[in-house]
Amino acid sequence: MTLRAAEIPRNTHVLLKMVNSISTRTAQEGAQVYLRTASPISDGAGVIVPVGSYVQGTVLISRRSGKVSGRAQLAIRLDTLTLPGGKILKFSPHLSSVDDSGTTQKVINNEGLVEQGSTVGKDVERIAILAGTGAGIGGIADNSWTGAGIGAAAGSAVGLATTLFTRGKEVELRQGTSLDVVFDRPLEVE
Repeated sequence: MTLRAAEIPRNTHVLLKMVNSISTRTAQEGAQVYLRTASPISDGAGVIVPVGSYVQGTVLISRRSGKVSGRAQLAIRLDTLTLPGGKILKFSPHLSSVDDSGTTQKVINNEGLVEQGSTVGKDVERIAILAGTGAGIGGIADNSWTGAGIGAAAGSAVGLATTLFTRGKEVELRQGTSLDVVFDRPLEVE
């Protein structure tokens, strides 16, 4: 009696959970990423890859957010899948989506690039708050509209300077973050 090899079909989705945390603030290209399967993979006849199987990957791109422009970007390549019996499979699924955990980070292409969303709204809000605060203080200090205008200009300048010298949000994949990956081609499991 011969055992047939099981196959993970093309376009199969699997949910992974981060074991370690990575961030564009500290991650370097070439760093290792460790994950575990959070959902089983089956072929209809049985489970091929059980929950808790180990996955190892590599950071391909790690770009910090800019101070004036440029969003944080992180790309990882998944390299190996280790089954509970110790069998190691080389594979290369692509990242389909990532749990944003209340942030605006998302996968932006089929190569698995995770990019942080824009912070323009927060920047405008910061400038407006400081301009309003400056106007209030200037108006009270000078008891005139001129003082309020001067205070608003000073508050806007401080808000603009703060915005220009502050980096945007970084991409963070914390321990426990869920990632959905898709197999681009079938993978035979013997």
